Amino acid sequence: MTGTERLIGERYQLATVLGQGGMGQVWTAYDRRLDRRVAVKLLRPDRVAGPGTVAEELRRRFVRECRVTAQVDHPGLVTVHDAGSDGDELYLVMGYVEGSDLADHLAAHDPYPWPWAVAVVAQLCAVLSAVHAVPIVHRDLKPRNVMVRPDGTVLVLDLGVASVMDTDTTRLTSTGSPIGSPAYMAPEQAMGGAVGPYTDLYALGVLLYELLTGNVPFAGSTALGVLHRHLYEPPAPVRPLRPEIPPELEALLLRLLAKDPQDRPGSAQEVYEALEPLLPARGSRSPAGPLDPTRPFLRPQAPWPDRAAAIPPRPADPPAPPRPDIPGAVDEARKLLDQGQLTRAVDILGGILPAAAAEHGEHSPVVRSLRKQYAATLMDDGQFRRALPELRRLADEFPAGDPQALRLRYDAAQCLEQLGEPTAALAEYRSLLPLFENHYANPDPGLPLEVRRRIAHLLLSLGDRPAAHDTLVRLLYDTDRVHGPGHPLAVDVRRTLQWLGQVR
Repeated sequence: MTGTERLIGERYQLATVLGQGGMGQVWTAYDRRLDRRVAVKLLRPDRVAGPGTVAEELRRRFVRECRVTAQVDHPGLVTVHDAGSDGDELYLVMGYVEGSDLADHLAAHDPYPWPWAVAVVAQLCAVLSAVHAVPIVHRDLKPRNVMVRPDGTVLVLDLGVASVMDTDTTRLTSTGSPIGSPAYMAPEQAMGGAVGPYTDLYALGVLLYELLTGNVPFAGSTALGVLHRHLYEPPAPVRPLRPEIPPELEALLLRLLAKDPQDRPGSAQEVYEALEPLLPARGSRSPAGPLDPTRPFLRPQAPWPDRAAAIPPRPADPPAPPRPDIPGAVDEARKLLDQGQLTRAVDILGGILPAAAAEHGEHSPVVRSLRKQYAATLMDDGQFRRALPELRRLADEFPAGDPQALRLRYDAAQCLEQLGEPTAALAEYRSLLPLFENHYANPDPGLPLEVRRRIAHLLLSLGDRPAAHDTLVRLLYDTDRVHGPGHPLAVDVRRTLQWLGQVR
């Protein structure tokens, strides 16, 4: 499903549906003003509260609550960019998160390793500690509201949305049922009582139970039946199913699932301290797979992993209409490029490539042209890590001395430079320079001079000032001879030499 004609708040262009539930939908979208990918959650108050003044009150509460939650500064919370109303719908604009929601992550890794469960819940405790200090209660913590990113960090979604819909914690929906997910609902929440941080801790216990066993502790055919079990039945122990689970982890789990809030841990910080001895020791082993939630504890501050390797392929979407409009997509991407909307153009070009390859062949001129445009747009958008492998694959499709191959290698060297790999970039520029100085291979006479300038700057960054100076002196002589002393390149080189203190 697409929303290419729908503009929210005169700014956010809807693209595709990411998910939907009883309260609304979540879309991928594009911020036209700042040219970035975002997620937009659309809510329809009339479907939850019914028509009239209650829906209007929900609108006011929604904007107020979004302002409050946007002030909670924690890396484990998705960033809130904007909020408001558009027609009959409320909208919340959030940062677009790469990765997998925790429900899909669990389904892809069954049985879920218990150290992963500990790492996820420990990260959630850090988030809840910050949220509860405001104080804000999430009210709807569940796997679908948790994202695991490629670097293993965990993000919490929908903070504040449930509290907006759950005005004064009483029954608000047109059907008279409480807002929230029955499978994760604490007994006091199910009875319409006061909620607090202890309510989120109960939901955290349900989430931990599901990670360890693959199932929620209380299930049933009706919402009322599930809520009745939350109120009156004890959870089944988990170690008979998985004896490798540490006894202290099961004991903590059962405390989190206590019926009486007074019998649960006193705070999210207390839960974290109980989990801390069970967390993997730093450097004890490498992450075991993509989206490994132990990674932040094993390799804190590690670089962001390669996206292609880190994110497993999403489940296949339902069959799309045959023969996608490749020329139409290309035209749309060109219009977006003319408007400066690079991020959206990148997604369109990247999305159409598989269909173009299937129709025309992987190495056809049409696909090659598309891939070159895609790589160039990635570079223009500053996505050098994604552009680099595309450029290298394209360069390999041409003979070694072909001008197109050399230009693609030059762009790849620029990516290496931007990615902070000066040694690799320097080696590539040096290997390219004699080829560019061959006029038959290079129709641009100014390119060898620019390559020499880049080599000199990389030598400076690597601390080899004598070699950089010699390169710049020769470059200045040749630039003055070819272009004259007033040329911008000559001015730049002379300024660098003056900075080095070598020009009197």
